[in-house]
Amino acid sequence: MVKVNDNYQKLPGSYLFSTVGKKEREYRAAHPDKKVIKLSIGDVTQPIAPAIIDAMHKSVDEMGVRETFRGYAPDLGYEFLRSAIVKGDYASRGMDIAIDEIFVSDGAKSDSANIQELFALDNVIAVGDPVYPVYVDSNVMAGRTGTYDPATGQWSNVIYMPCLEENGFAPMLPDKVPDIIYLCFPNNPTGATITRDQLQKWVDYANEKKAVIIYDAAYEAYISEADVPHSIYECDGAKKCAIELRSFSKNAGFTGVRLGFTVIPKALTIDGVSLNAMWARRHGTKYNGAPYIVQRAGEAVYSEAGRAQLKEQVAYYMNNAKVIKEGLAQAGYSVSGGVNAPYIWLKTTGGMNSWEFFDYLLNEASVVGTPGSGFGPSGEGYFRLTAFGTYEDTVEAIERMKKLI
Repeated sequence: MVKVNDNYQKLPGSYLFSTVGKKEREYRAAHPDKKVIKLSIGDVTQPIAPAIIDAMHKSVDEMGVRETFRGYAPDLGYEFLRSAIVKGDYASRGMDIAIDEIFVSDGAKSDSANIQELFALDNVIAVGDPVYPVYVDSNVMAGRTGTYDPATGQWSNVIYMPCLEENGFAPMLPDKVPDIIYLCFPNNPTGATITRDQLQKWVDYANEKKAVIIYDAAYEAYISEADVPHSIYECDGAKKCAIELRSFSKNAGFTGVRLGFTVIPKALTIDGVSLNAMWARRHGTKYNGAPYIVQRAGEAVYSEAGRAQLKEQVAYYMNNAKVIKEGLAQAGYSVSGGVNAPYIWLKTTGGMNSWEFFDYLLNEASVVGTPGSGFGPSGEGYFRLTAFGTYEDTVEAIERMKKLI
């Protein structure tokens, strides 16, 4: 008799953003006269840049001509895009990443969930707390996390690295040695960053302990401070211990277009086994490649016009972040983030827990955010707002929130 994967039954409740969306829909249905402002999910609102749209139109036309039509994409991505990534993201910053160390996909979320397939089930993972939910949930689905304790909100076989106000909302090296370490900088949800020297300590630790770092750099385009690294490969020895995840969703507005890539250096081996070769085999077996049109759009991100236009978009969202952070701080909220990332992390008010504050904000101000507890136990008492809304809605939302203090 067929059996289901019981690990799925271990997941507590629904996915965080599914619950947020359900509550929002119910509120809208009950209050059709209210203008609801959504600052919850990290979805962009500005249209795709003209240089990228032009590239997409050109590639669409190519698909209608026999001589330039394209079928299946190469497993690992078209050479034109991988070459642009190598030159634009790595060589331009002095990093030696080869084209065959780049694996193009349909987004960093998929890769962050799928990458765990390379590792044995008895490996122990370490995650920042709070953390992007996919890291933990995908390992739960695989059967790697042990048992769940509803009282603590923790899994028995997961090492939690608290990201607290006193450590700048960035994790510290764990006391117990993990096998796989998930790091996300600039961080989602807290907006925290670490310096290059601080990241070097993580790389040195991983190499010493023979651990692997899975480094999520989806928000690197929002970095404004000089000493904050854009890639883990800026650190010595990182190619021997780190996998890097990248996304086009937030830097280029591809949330609805879907494109990302993962970097696995050939120097990264475990007991003589190449993770680069394993991921290439997995990619070729389970994935048929991102569409040609989308990959041409990705190539345009690295064009001179594309870079200039995307720089303006990033500035637009970071101005929203400034509006949120400064406005709430002036009103008396305790806030952080919003400098190198499009997220603001704030303390709830009035002694409310995260979900109580969510309901309060929705019912009293018609503003939707994300409860901090949804990102992990240490997120309780905190709340995330995104800067990806329109400027006008962002200003209005903050004015509403000011009236609640």
